[in-house]
Amino acid sequence: MFIILVMNGLFVGLTTLDIIYLADHFPHSNEKIVALDQTIAAGGPATNAAITFQKFGHQGTLLSMIGNHPISQLICAELEDCSLSVFDLAPYHPEPPPTSSIIVNKTTGERAVISINAIKSQAKADKLSLEILQDIDIILIDGHQMAVSQVVAQEAHFRDIPIIIDGGSWKPGFEKILPYVKYAVCSANFYPPNCYDGDDVFAYLKQVGVPHIAITNGEKPIKYWTDGEFNSIEVSSIKAVDTLGAGDVFHGAFCHFILTHSFVDSLAKASEVAAVACQSFGTRQWMENLTDFGVKNYQKSKNTDLFF
Repeated sequence: MFIILVMNGLFVGLTTLDIIYLADHFPHSNEKIVALDQTIAAGGPATNAAITFQKFGHQGTLLSMIGNHPISQLICAELEDCSLSVFDLAPYHPEPPPTSSIIVNKTTGERAVISINAIKSQAKADKLSLEILQDIDIILIDGHQMAVSQVVAQEAHFRDIPIIIDGGSWKPGFEKILPYVKYAVCSANFYPPNCYDGDDVFAYLKQVGVPHIAITNGEKPIKYWTDGEFNSIEVSSIKAVDTLGAGDVFHGAFCHFILTHSFVDSLAKASEVAAVACQSFGTRQWMENLTDFGVKNYQKSKNTDLFF
């Protein structure tokens, strides 16, 4: 039997309630359509990444703003069911947490999302206890709670805890966090100021001192720069059922692999996990289907090296 060393990850950022519909097409203006399926789940980049990390046998801690609205209770119930540790930045906040409405196109697996994100739920960092970093092995920041993230990043750098950013898109304040970041794993939609293409993004991140950089682009190759090497990794060709949350799953899996693997191997393996996630509807069903990919018993069998 393989022994998995349990590590502790801190995930800082957004928590939402995701209401997800499966449809045979996206609605046109003034059109009403009947969904083929639906599911409701806690969402947000940091939240989905934390749940993925937890699925690999580690302990995830979510640092986010959830509040005390009835909708918040739905979110908390699922996070508790996932065995996540949760540190709520505003546990008595009475307003509803961000809610995302999502339509997934059954034919293509593409999704359309409308959400307010954390625009109206920014937490202050003045009451944050840095004891939350005790025994933490790795940190992921998605940029949605920037004031808190800046404090965490500075203290984590002092404690030599590696920081990963989920660069889904550029958010003001990232420039104060990036000097402390070890791994920048960004999407093709991540454009810092005065950056207009991938080359500009790599140059910007290298200039601010990020040593390991990757840019994902859906089904296209992952481009990366590390140890002075610029290269790319091919992505598995699949029939996507639902691409919602694929990037979040990628980041959560990357946090798992980077604890024991090289940067390049971690990117490749995380990409394979994200490919698995894209073949199921919603952001949780893929975990139930892991057996189909020979990984549910990864602690007992090594039929593939994908998850090691």
